[in-house]
Amino acid sequence: MMDEYGWAANSDMPAANAVRAGWAATVAALPTGSKITGVVIGRQAFGVFVRIDGVPAALALAGIASMPLDMELPALGAVVSGEVYWHDDRNHQVRFRLDEWQAAGT
Repeated sequence: MMDEYGWAANSDMPAANAVRAGWAATVAALPTGSKITGVVIGRQAFGVFVRIDGVPAALALAGIASMPLDMELPALGAVVSGEVYWHDDRNHQVRFRLDEWQAAGT
């Protein structure tokens, strides 16, 4: 298992105030079931944060609750894709399941 947790040095992380201000537009642009692609900009023990292509003021989280036991979190800088399953209004995060996790039987 990879022990590297943290944030990419040049992650181009959206500012918190931009994420909050653009939340309604993010939810409208990425309804449940939407396919997304982006770059892993943060890697934590509970999941990975992804900068979503085409939605600059959005942040997505793929949590380990959706990860099969025999898989690992993607590395920082990895390009990933998946499907939106929830909008976390409290944290202003798009929650999604990685395609590779779904293909493994989740």
